[in-house]
Amino acid sequence: MLLLLLLLLLLQLQMLLPLLPVPLPLLPVSLPLPLLPSPLLLLLLLLLLLLLLLILILLLLRLLQLLLLLLLLLLLLLLLLLFLLLLLSLLLTLLQLLLLLLLTASTADSAVTAATAVVTATITSILILLQILIPLPLVPLSLLPVSIPLLPVSLPLPLLLSLLLQLLLLLSTNTTTTTTTTATVVGAGTATTLLLLLLLILLVLQLPLTPGPLPLLPISLPLPLLLLLLLQQQLLLLLLLLLLLLLLLLLLLLLVLLLLLLLLLLLLLLLLLLLLLLLLLLLLLLLMLLLLLLLLLLIILLLLLLLLQLILLLQQLLLLLLLVGLILPLHCYYYYS
Repeated sequence: MLLLLLLLLLLQLQMLLPLLPVPLPLLPVSLPLPLLPSPLLLLLLLLLLLLLLLILILLLLRLLQLLLLLLLLLLLLLLLLLFLLLLLSLLLTLLQLLLLLLLTASTADSAVTAATAVVTATITSILILLQILIPLPLVPLSLLPVSIPLLPVSLPLPLLLSLLLQLLLLLSTNTTTTTTTTATVVGAGTATTLLLLLLLILLVLQLPLTPGPLPLLPISLPLPLLLLLLLQQQLLLLLLLLLLLLLLLLLLLLLVLLLLLLLLLLLLLLLLLLLLLLLLLLLLLLLMLLLLLLLLLLIILLLLLLLLQLILLLQQLLLLLLLVGLILPLHCYYYYS
């Protein structure tokens, strides 16, 4: 009877929860076995998948951290190289100014021309510093009266202006001795001012500058100064390429940081989802515990009912024996009397 009651309880539990039937090899039938419900299995599988995804995200974060460190190291190396190139450019500028001072001092007529050379050198240094700091438009080198006709390069505008100032200074120092020093300086200043105004007008109006030599000045540039200018131009191009590379590295660094931020947000979302799943699992476990407690209570109640039934049965047996013990002597007494 107790086994039948237990089977009835298991069947009721099977109706409440979807249980998996397990075959018993010793019996020709299959009996339901109380296992974990299928939604709980799905939740456990989902929890396992989320844990695997969390591990993958942590690995990706680690790789992105290494990539970020490598990018920072490369950025520091490029900044160091840029600083060294700027230092080399300043040294080349000082060497150029020294050559210019030597060239002008060798042909100077008086102290005024030497002072003009110093002023020109100062203007040249300021223009070259502006050229390094500010990207300005390029002017074809073929506009200059340089005795290298096959040179297909361009010079930035401040370097071109400084070169024109140097050429005007050389022109003023190579003039005939019939002119006075004051007239030479005034003429060089007037020509420089007019040339600067002409270049400004051309830049404002954006007139196309025709390629080819313009015979504005009847002299050629000295070879050491020309080599320094060309070397400085290549150095400036290298600086521009380095600045462009630094900009690209900064953009890549920004993208890596954004990717790290997105992965961190995804990680937080996964952690929240894992917490929710754990809470749901805890609720299901509590529900199963409550069901088990109810089942135990039902079993205890059935055992109490069975015990009560046994007590009633024993009481009836005792009553029957008592009746038999009372009736049998009376029957024998009346029978024999």
